[in-house]
Amino acid sequence: MADERFFVTGALGCLGAWVIHNLVRDDIDVTVYDLGSSTHRLELLMEPDEIARIHFVKDDITDTEAVARAVVESGANRIIHLAALQVPFCKANPTLGAAVNVVGTVNVFEAAKQAGISSVVYASSMAVYGGADLYGPEVQDGDLLHPLNLYGVYKSANEGTARIYWQDDGIASLALRPYTVYGPARDQGMTSTPTQAMLAAAKDEAYHISFGGTCGYQYADDVARTFIELARLPFEGAEVFNIRGSVAHMSEIVDAIVDAEPNAAGRITFEDTPLPFAEAQNEQPLHDLLGEVPYTPLKEGVARTITHFKRALVTGKIQ
Repeated sequence: MADERFFVTGALGCLGAWVIHNLVRDDIDVTVYDLGSSTHRLELLMEPDEIARIHFVKDDITDTEAVARAVVESGANRIIHLAALQVPFCKANPTLGAAVNVVGTVNVFEAAKQAGISSVVYASSMAVYGGADLYGPEVQDGDLLHPLNLYGVYKSANEGTARIYWQDDGIASLALRPYTVYGPARDQGMTSTPTQAMLAAAKDEAYHISFGGTCGYQYADDVARTFIELARLPFEGAEVFNIRGSVAHMSEIVDAIVDAEPNAAGRITFEDTPLPFAEAQNEQPLHDLLGEVPYTPLKEGVARTITHFKRALVTGKIQ
């Protein structure tokens, strides 16, 4: 892997921080492109000497020329595109949401074309699908896209963008559609409240999770490692894959929290309202591609998260 050079957008977010954590631990050269300046998620996962090895480019994903210049100057031969505004931000400011999520993705593909990079790996979302009533027990990769919010509309547009860049320019792409990502560094977005409940348990505080029902949960490190594996594959076409993780009712999340931190018993509650999406995703095509998909069992992932938070509270990485 000595000749690998990764360019990662949105690397100051949750999944981006986990991708960087894994790449730096493997001594991989990595350039981070992000408009933000707070490295608190990286600091939660990494040591200062590890963060010092990252090349940071602070710039805007909506700036076509800046993205292209940064990709060329990085000398990258792998791109993982994770920059995006999440559901609440897209709802509050649709114009900015479209600029970041849609135009930003076009800019990344255009930069790859200009730099002679043959492929892009990027994050789509379960939000590209419609309500649970449109599907069977499990959503399949090729099922109808019928997003219920602007974030999902923007993500579905990105899947179309990727397909056209393969069709017209031969830029290949692979994408994942995560559902509810949890774990250290998951601190914002519509489905972040289960992780916030884990942090509350680590702090010995009560917490009310904002939704209920059954859905898919993916441990953040698993998703990050899957992105990295995809970026290392030689491939053609423009493919998008579901990633299943653990399918669980919110009561099982609460039980796992209490198993890891018994003092949380009776103090972690949740809304009865489920997310409006299908409960589960079929990820067999992803298994067919990779052979084995990184997977942390739910109880283990929750326990790891709470343990990580407790250590971070002691060391001052979390206030």
